[in-house]
Amino acid sequence: MTVAPVLVTGAAGGRQGSTGLHVTRLLLDKGRAVRAFVHRLDERSDRLGALGAEVVQGDLHDFGSVTAAMSGVRRAYFAYPVQEGLLEAAATFAAVARSAGVEQVVNLSQWLQATGEQPTPHQSRHWLVEQIFDWARVGAVHLDATVFYENLCTWALASLSRARVIALPWGPQTTAIPMVGAQDVARVAAAVLTGPVLPNGTVIRLMAGAVTNKEIAEAFSQVLGRSVDYVEISEKQWASAASAAGVNAVAVEHLTHLWRYLRTLAPEYQAFYHLTDAFEDFTGEPPQSLPNFLREHQDLFAPAVAR
Repeated sequence: MTVAPVLVTGAAGGRQGSTGLHVTRLLLDKGRAVRAFVHRLDERSDRLGALGAEVVQGDLHDFGSVTAAMSGVRRAYFAYPVQEGLLEAAATFAAVARSAGVEQVVNLSQWLQATGEQPTPHQSRHWLVEQIFDWARVGAVHLDATVFYENLCTWALASLSRARVIALPWGPQTTAIPMVGAQDVARVAAAVLTGPVLPNGTVIRLMAGAVTNKEIAEAFSQVLGRSVDYVEISEKQWASAASAAGVNAVAVEHLTHLWRYLRTLAPEYQAFYHLTDAFEDFTGEPPQSLPNFLREHQDLFAPAVAR
């Protein structure tokens, strides 16, 4: 009997954690058939094919290409970058999944408030996306993840390479930032996609813990073998640098609002940040800490700092 493939969007990876790529690899390692949905055919999609994935090219805003990709699929992973078009892509995906009889859609979301009012405009869109998938009744499971370690490395890279400091608008040394590794999020996603069907509307909150700005600098110092300091910069400085580096307007807006929220959150609320149980519940293993992640992924930042 032919086993239905798992449809994975964002399978080629990207700038914001590459969870789709991690999910694809994990599913293939488990012996599951994967249909990898990519926006363009290039070297990255060729590598997916070499790994054993069935590669399909399409646009998440195009009903026809999503319908073709969803044919014969029972489970799917939806991830969309921080850019324009999230609501349209999710609505298209949900409508097609409902029509195709998909039993479980795992949706990569963000750490959200219980109500529709969110800290950033993009998080409000994510809240609406969760409602869309729930209304479609496609076995929606939402992975509400915090800030990715991978993205921290990206944001810190310029100031690390230029001045050996981490320059971010994250407030004082004591500000606690809730974080998680994209690979750990992907491990939970793969476990859900290969496990028993979960109830529609399930929310899985994913946080590996909270790290202060001081602890972030110390972790980089330990890995690099040299002193690294955290330096607070203004919101305007960060936004200007991000825009100049090619970060799209939606991402700049989202992150500017998010950084403001995190640095102004009262300490008593920051104290509630904690490791969530979902990692061990679904994978049997705890998530990586930031120091361990940095030791294993020095390629993300160490070469630039060594120059």
